[in-house]
Amino acid sequence: MTDAALHAQETAVAPKKAGLRHWWDSYLTMMRFEVLSLRTFLVSALVIQTLMGAGMGVMYGFFLGDIPGTARTFLVSGIPALALFPLGFVLVPNIIANQRFEETYDYIWSLPAPRMASALGSFTVFAVLGLPGTAAALVVSVLVFGVTLSPTVAIIPAILISTSIATSVGYAIGHGVKNPRLVNIFTNLLVFLVLMFSPIVVPIEQFPSWFASLHRVLPFWHMANVLRASLTDGLVANVTASYLVLLAWTVVAWGVTIRVIKRRP
Repeated sequence: MTDAALHAQETAVAPKKAGLRHWWDSYLTMMRFEVLSLRTFLVSALVIQTLMGAGMGVMYGFFLGDIPGTARTFLVSGIPALALFPLGFVLVPNIIANQRFEETYDYIWSLPAPRMASALGSFTVFAVLGLPGTAAALVVSVLVFGVTLSPTVAIIPAILISTSIATSVGYAIGHGVKNPRLVNIFTNLLVFLVLMFSPIVVPIEQFPSWFASLHRVLPFWHMANVLRASLTDGLVANVTASYLVLLAWTVVAWGVTIRVIKRRP
């Protein structure tokens, strides 16, 4: 029997795995794979998030000096957005870029798992990874500034949409930009622009009108807006538009990701 005939026979006999059960098992397997591959990175991620969130909050406090209680509450309620930013928008794309450097990127996508199950497994790990550092940054900031927050059940959808947008955009950047060096340059530029020129812990009304209009399209102010509304009483009036903008960014980011992974051979 020729090799071609043997291959045809094996193809006919071996059933192709499919169905919801296979998809779910692949999703769980890829989550475990990501956790194991990132096990040495988990502590570093927690430290980076806490320093970025609480540390920048404390630094802004130095800049602003002795500020009234309402201003302190406004600053502290923006800390979760500052903490989520480095993981989702910076670390996630750089982790993917590092896979390209280590030449493991193609191997991961060659594993016998549905590509969307693999993508969602990685996304879930990255998203959950951001929660402990965000909570730690918020607790540290509350203690440092001595403010009292008023969290409501709205914190659940706020943290879910904020985590999703940050991780989704970072995931899209990592997969969409094929050159790892460009990913590194872009994310470093993003850090500078967001930390220095975003209304996360500073009221958007203090920005020039054209700059404020730009930030009403970008996701950063909206992340801070929904999180602030869920942690305080009276500082934010209406967050419907912010949720819609964040949802739109999430959909676009996943559209880019799906397009990239489906075009892979």
